[in-house]
Amino acid sequence: MARSIEALGRTAMAALQAGKLDEAERQFKEVLRQDPKNYTALNLIAIVLIRLERFADAESYLKSAVQFASANDATFSNYGIVLKNLNRPAEALKQFDRALAINASNHLTLNNRGTTLNDLKRYEEAIADFIKAIALKTDFAEAICNKGNSLSQLKRYDEAIEAYKKALQINSNLADARLGYGNVLASLRRYDDAFEAYNKTITIRPDIAEAWLSRANALSDLKRGEAALSDYNKALALKPKLAEAWLGGGNVYRDAKQYEAALKAYEKAFALKADLPLLEGSRLHSKMHLSNWRNFDAEYSHLFANLERGILAIHPFALQALSSSAAEQYRYNMLFNKSTYPPKQPNERFERYRHDRIKVAYLAADFRDHATSHLLAGVFEHHDRNRFETIAISFGPNDQSETRKRIEAAFELFIDMSTASDFDIAQKVRELEVDIAIDLMGYTGGNRMEVFTQRCAPVQVNYLAYPGTIGADYLDYLIADATLIPETSQGFYSEKIAYLPHSYAPTDAKRIISERVFNRAELGLPETGFVFCCFNQGYKITPDVFHAWMRILKKVSGGVLWLAENNPVVAANITREAAACGVGPECIVFAKRLPSIADHLARYKSADLFLDTRPSNAHTTASDCLWAGLPILTQIGESFAGRVASSLLNAVGLSELITTTQEEYEALAVDLGRNPMRLDEIKRKLAANRFTEALFDTKSYTRHIEAAFSAMYERHNSGLAPDHIRVAKQ
Repeated sequence: MARSIEALGRTAMAALQAGKLDEAERQFKEVLRQDPKNYTALNLIAIVLIRLERFADAESYLKSAVQFASANDATFSNYGIVLKNLNRPAEALKQFDRALAINASNHLTLNNRGTTLNDLKRYEEAIADFIKAIALKTDFAEAICNKGNSLSQLKRYDEAIEAYKKALQINSNLADARLGYGNVLASLRRYDDAFEAYNKTITIRPDIAEAWLSRANALSDLKRGEAALSDYNKALALKPKLAEAWLGGGNVYRDAKQYEAALKAYEKAFALKADLPLLEGSRLHSKMHLSNWRNFDAEYSHLFANLERGILAIHPFALQALSSSAAEQYRYNMLFNKSTYPPKQPNERFERYRHDRIKVAYLAADFRDHATSHLLAGVFEHHDRNRFETIAISFGPNDQSETRKRIEAAFELFIDMSTASDFDIAQKVRELEVDIAIDLMGYTGGNRMEVFTQRCAPVQVNYLAYPGTIGADYLDYLIADATLIPETSQGFYSEKIAYLPHSYAPTDAKRIISERVFNRAELGLPETGFVFCCFNQGYKITPDVFHAWMRILKKVSGGVLWLAENNPVVAANITREAAACGVGPECIVFAKRLPSIADHLARYKSADLFLDTRPSNAHTTASDCLWAGLPILTQIGESFAGRVASSLLNAVGLSELITTTQEEYEALAVDLGRNPMRLDEIKRKLAANRFTEALFDTKSYTRHIEAAFSAMYERHNSGLAPDHIRVAKQ
């Protein structure tokens, strides 16, 4: 005998109230089988399905329920909750608006509408909703916490902390508030406090995947990769489709140079949530590191279409290896900076400090055995102590290397602030009354751009590590030269340009080249034949460049291409691509990494000609090969990163190796490969110019950059805004 609808309804309600959700679902379905238009049952089964997190199923019932003329605010509010969880925030917002049109005083609906506005990145509007909800219910801890989330996204950290603390005073076990509090502390680099908050969150609610994710992100920031991966995996065990955890794991593998594992993680994240910030570019950049050019043209086009739409799809550093346009990089970096590193305060001019000497502070994470330090060590040592007081602010690891010891000795004051917050570093720079603060990081790993967003010094300078514009008005100057940035390109840089008379690039004439003599056999090179060389990192080798090299090889009898060996996958991919171009594996040789830089420099003598890449040139590598006596052939580009090798060649008196088109580049490579006498003449010229031209004159270079600093200082002390500076030859 069929039970009445009333009896089924009572049974269903009893099951719902007892938490027996599966039973409640079955009973409500039976009600709806007998009465498909039962408004109450449609609403209640939707509530059951929401609790079961079966949001797509819930939507099918709520679609019917909201059609009733008697539909109340709860129906529309529940529909909004479902759509929000289905990642359709714009549609959810409309349903919350319909609910509030019926009942504007429902604090729960206001809170849900606010969280939806957070999803849409409309944080100011979200805060307004949370304020209304809190006014209706002053102890509404969840709304206070969500207000903190909005404030955190706006980087209004002090206000966010206040909100989280207030929410926790009301409910000390509110895990979301502890998690949000930890996230703000991590953003401020107060990691010890952040970990305490994360640990408490996990103790309260070990099933919150986002807590494991946040702790993993903090561990990743601290380069504690193994611990970070463990936490990312715990997050994924709880939520296998948490794209942010796949992305974070990919970043850990990338930092460890495990690009195969990084790519797999990025692929997982991309399949789940392709629009995660920077993900698309990170994925393509990892493929470039592996010389994996499958679908390159399509992926390249898709990425740049997204950039045109203003989507933050790639890190600026990775963009330089793909974009040849200074204008394109400028537009994107402006967007990236505004989103990621906005100024913390108006860009006000400082009062004038009164010092006998100009105080110059270099800020970096790379005062260690690193390319930046190798280039700059001699400059630090040659600074004029009578005119400049030099300070180093280090926020990276101390590797105990000879390079680190040398750099520490070169400065009058060397301060290790590796565990300090960005705020504390900025405060220290102010306390020291630094006149000129120099950022040696830019958009490279381990940067502390937040220090400069706080205007830590009267003059702030972008120098060396990042070859391009930051896209922010709080970096006043960029050190460059006329080759790197012609006057016609100044508009593509947010900084004013401080032009050095030769090359922007520092060099260290103390770099030792070992006396070890390599024979070709031990390097894997043929006994005879022309050796084209490129030891640039793999991500700089684009398919276009590689195919040009293959055309060159086929025209130079006995020629081989000597590349840096990163891992077996790269070698396999390169060899396969060469075969597709009609070049056999015997023509491609891979150089293993040597533990000694001195031996590495000596190894260059076994090559005949270095072939440069584009759109991003060899930088430190170009300096190395010229110092070792190996000529470099380049094609000058449009962007800063694509003109570095030309800058170095001009400064060492070898402008004849600068080409302007791909055809010219290939023709000159072939000519030099076939004409040993012409190449020998260039090598003899380079050998002589190393000691007579400007490139490797460290002392003269230091005087020139000091002249630039003096001009910056004088402009500020005269009350003048930054402007382009041209340093005369001394």
